[in-house]
Amino acid sequence: MTDPTTHMQPLLLELGTEELPVKALPKLAQALFDGVIDGLARRGIAFERGEAKPLHSPRRLAVLLPGVALEQSEQRSEVLGPYLNIALDADGQPTRALQGFATKARVEWTSLDKTTDAKGERFVHRSVTRGEKTVDLLGAIVAEAIAAMPIPKPMRWGAHEYGFARPVHWLVLLLGKDVIDASLLGVRSDRMSRGHRFMHDKPVWIGTPGDYVEFLRGAKVLVDPDERRARIVAEVEAAAQSVGGSARIEPGILEEVNGLVEWPSAVTCGFEPEFLAVPSEALIATMETNQKFFPVLDAGGKLSEHFVGVANIESRDVAQVRQGYERVIRPRFSDAKFFFVEDMKQGLASMNEGLASVTYQKALGSVADKVARVATLAEVIAAQVGVDPKLARRASELSKADLQSRLVGEFPELQGIAGRYYAAVENEPVEVAHAIDEAYMPRFGGDAIAPSKLGQVLAIAERLDTLAGGFAAGLKPTGNKDPFALRRNALGLARTLIEAELDVALDPLLAAARDGVGTVQVGKSEAVADVRELREFLFDRLRGYYAEQGVTPQQFEAVLQGVVSIAAEAAPTGGGDGSGDVVGAASAASSSAGSLHDFDQRIKAIGEFAKLPEADALAAANKRSRNILRKVEGELPTAIDPALFAEPAERELAAAIDAAIADTDPLLAQRDYVAVLGRLARLRPQVDAFFEAVMVNADDEKVRNNRLALLKRLSDRLGSVAAIEHLSS
Repeated sequence: MTDPTTHMQPLLLELGTEELPVKALPKLAQALFDGVIDGLARRGIAFERGEAKPLHSPRRLAVLLPGVALEQSEQRSEVLGPYLNIALDADGQPTRALQGFATKARVEWTSLDKTTDAKGERFVHRSVTRGEKTVDLLGAIVAEAIAAMPIPKPMRWGAHEYGFARPVHWLVLLLGKDVIDASLLGVRSDRMSRGHRFMHDKPVWIGTPGDYVEFLRGAKVLVDPDERRARIVAEVEAAAQSVGGSARIEPGILEEVNGLVEWPSAVTCGFEPEFLAVPSEALIATMETNQKFFPVLDAGGKLSEHFVGVANIESRDVAQVRQGYERVIRPRFSDAKFFFVEDMKQGLASMNEGLASVTYQKALGSVADKVARVATLAEVIAAQVGVDPKLARRASELSKADLQSRLVGEFPELQGIAGRYYAAVENEPVEVAHAIDEAYMPRFGGDAIAPSKLGQVLAIAERLDTLAGGFAAGLKPTGNKDPFALRRNALGLARTLIEAELDVALDPLLAAARDGVGTVQVGKSEAVADVRELREFLFDRLRGYYAEQGVTPQQFEAVLQGVVSIAAEAAPTGGGDGSGDVVGAASAASSSAGSLHDFDQRIKAIGEFAKLPEADALAAANKRSRNILRKVEGELPTAIDPALFAEPAERELAAAIDAAIADTDPLLAQRDYVAVLGRLARLRPQVDAFFEAVMVNADDEKVRNNRLALLKRLSDRLGSVAAIEHLSS
């Protein structure tokens, strides 16, 4: 039989609609593409994907594959029948069970094959049938792909029961030169696409799938999103250069514009220079977020009085288009200017007074109460990182004032940014003004942390209070719900401490935040944040943070459990208020310095250690040691008597441990964890020899305890940076 993969033709599917939702467009196109690919694969229809990708524009979703088999591959089936002891009687004749099986298979029983499994020999019916033609299956494949698309609220039009993201107007379905007959969402397939709504408002005849992209390009439609995006960038950059500037092209705005146009054409626009006195962030937000325009920056990187709009048409009267774009932003710019001027008249002090009447959270008081708590925390943190506590308090006291400004009321995304401008106008110290803005950093995933030390202090204090208050008030995230963004705050706090390399003990900070919030009335009961729970929450966020950096779960767990053990041994016995509590899965901060910076150094070191050839063997050896020591009842012996060594391997290991301890003590003091683990890796020969030659649990109690003490000394030093046994599978 001929191999169907030798007979392939290109496939084109185009679904024409009203303008689709901009932000959903790429996902819809990808879902349709994936659905068609999956439908072909599930039916055993061979295809060549090549460099094919989802194609789309505002009015269409398309799938273009370079090769699809004209029919399914051979369909092979195997149906198991009864075992021989049931299928045949004593004379070797078929029983009713076998006759029934053969009848169902529509064959004579003598033509059945036999197979053997664990229970014995049995009959089996094997068949090979020719696959169905692809033209007969494509309609169902496309229908299934459309039905599986992620459309939360399908639109319905006319009196039809079916729905889609937007009303559907045409359907192109070609396999090679042939139209595949199908009727979907109220339209019947043909080969007639549509061109640009305004510049080519007539059908576009598609001869073969290979003509599709080129023919649409001729009809003023760039259906390839990558080609369209590249044209937008080129046009916008050229337009900006024509006025002596450079375009600010934010990826998110670029993607939205790419979903709004089929034939992009850049238009250079401008506005009155007097608006540049308004905070540039407000003007940029208006241009980008509200109008999808691209601001133009001058040679110094500052906002200029120019911007670029992208039209979906090559207009004969560009001046009119330009006037329209300039007209739509002017009212928003005027509002921003008015708000800015009025806010400056009011002043930060007056704005601050209004915070007392604004509720932050019912159980946690007003925004003014939060500001007071953050200011106290900021002073404590500042003293530990070499920042002037007075500046930290001043910046904290002004950090929320702009929430009462008109500008932030109109542009909520300017929180902190507006405060920076107002503080500068009132001649507050430059570092204070910038810290007011930086307190919100990182603002989103991937954003940088606050660049200045004072800004870092405010960012940390702000997030500490938010976390402690949120946990005390019973606002802990559940599932996907996180109304106070505690997960984002926790990650921002951790990132700032780590990336700023602030060697500040974590538990005392959490305890200070807890004490600042104090006891909170939640319903009829009182509650207070728990330091251990806060710590665990932070480390849960760090799992994902480090995973994105290539840290394996085993490496993270090795460091986490290692410093838990170190902290437990260093902690005083007895109770406590929680700030010194080292019990629990997330006590990692209670390491030698108790800081996330220290934790980060250990993470980096364990990553380097894992690359060493000795790593696996030492991890396994330490795991074995820990298991042996864990089974010892009572207190572990610690005294080592060289006179009790009975094997050369014991003496050699003891000497090697002594040398390693002497070498690594100063390295641990310097926190050169990479060097520590590198030195400990050299213990492998003596460790391997010990476990090969020595039986730890000897009958002689003194010898046994001596060997246990030696193992404990080895295990303690191997775990001085991380619990490396977690690296062993």
